[in-house]
Amino acid sequence: MLTKGHRRKQQIIDTAKDMFIKYGFQSTHIGKVCDELRIARGTVYQYFGNKREILYAILDSAEESIDDILDPDDIKDFLKNNNSQKSLLTYINEKIASTIDIIINEPIILKLIFKDIVGIDEGVFKRINEFIEYIVKAIVVYIDEIIKKGFFKKGINPEDTAQIILGGILFMVNNYNNKQYAKLEKNAVETLIDNCFKGVLK
Repeated sequence: MLTKGHRRKQQIIDTAKDMFIKYGFQSTHIGKVCDELRIARGTVYQYFGNKREILYAILDSAEESIDDILDPDDIKDFLKNNNSQKSLLTYINEKIASTIDIIINEPIILKLIFKDIVGIDEGVFKRINEFIEYIVKAIVVYIDEIIKKGFFKKGINPEDTAQIILGGILFMVNNYNNKQYAKLEKNAVETLIDNCFKGVLK
């Protein structure tokens, strides 16, 4: 059960990110967040030193969730007991779909990646790039394990493959988001993964 402090911190995050999207980062001041929540500035400063830290908290939380999904021990355990390409693709589809859910459930992340929020500074862009690199590295670990198992053709570059996968995911999610579809269809995710992996599988 969340403590009162955790609930208040989450309220601040949720309110601030809605205002970042609606009014832009530069135009959203801590004071406006306080006014919206009817709390004193000191309450916000108990949790965050500035508004950048609120954005960083959103990214930190997403990274933790993705870390749980793309746990390297999971792929090692899976490959110990599964030797078919079909089961591998099904497994990867599930993992990528879960990763997509994290991004979809935090639409501000997608807007940050595509620089779709007014007033974002270089410090935030740097943190966004670190977030993207974090996901790429997590996918690379998975690909390395698949290569060790002998599923991939020789000479495949894990980082290039990871970037292609992530780039396709982000573009697809952003496209669906812009068209205001209710959700990203499962078969679209499967098509993306199949097309990425079937070119490199033996």
